[in-house]
Amino acid sequence: MAAPAVEGVAVTALRSVLFRVRQAAERAGTQPKRVRVVAVSKTKPVSLIRQIYDAGHRCFGENYVQEFVQKAPQLPEDIEWHFIGHLQSNKVKTLLGGVPNLAFFEGVDNEKIANHLDCAVSSLGRNPLKIFVQVNTSGEPSKSGIDPSGCVRLAEHVKSHCPHLEFSGLMTIGMPDYTSTPENFRTLSKCRVEVCKALGMTEDQCELSMGMSSDFEQAIEMGSTNVRIGSTIFGPRDYSKKQPN
Repeated sequence: MAAPAVEGVAVTALRSVLFRVRQAAERAGTQPKRVRVVAVSKTKPVSLIRQIYDAGHRCFGENYVQEFVQKAPQLPEDIEWHFIGHLQSNKVKTLLGGVPNLAFFEGVDNEKIANHLDCAVSSLGRNPLKIFVQVNTSGEPSKSGIDPSGCVRLAEHVKSHCPHLEFSGLMTIGMPDYTSTPENFRTLSKCRVEVCKALGMTEDQCELSMGMSSDFEQAIEMGSTNVRIGSTIFGPRDYSKKQPN
């Protein structure tokens, strides 16, 4: 009897998150439909993801390749999947081959991974893959992401040399304790201004993926168009079976 109760809580939590997203968007003067909510389902079972899907949600994110390629084929093909985080170049084909409906790759932080993704998309004959360039806005050495000073060059590389990738915006992951949240968001917004100027894009054409469970409302108020919500929807995570990327 316990499992259905947990799943019911997740659906209720999703509805609460969507309501809070709408409120934050309205405070920011943004149309709520312009803010994408990625339900991050890492470490969670297919049955729980299916409950969220059956409640009408279609956008989900995963972080670990092996877990991702095992779960995705068990779920409906109309899911808009996001891969979030750092990925070793030798696992690119495993990811793209195992998740043919991968819609976004949130984590291009160097030219090498961009080139590998571009080649894999081409060899698989799939539609261009939307990507976000990951920027290390907090300056933590342990954090993936390119330095803000290099984001324009990397975005230009994707646009100029990776015809099978679609540059769609910038993303960041702040400090775990969220103490640097406002500055992280401001830094990413500044990067967008620079990237758009260099690439001749409008800011509406360059998304900002920032904000997670503890700060997504502030992120939306500061311009985020893509928030990644995990534990607030799915509950605490079990990392005992975590596999490296």
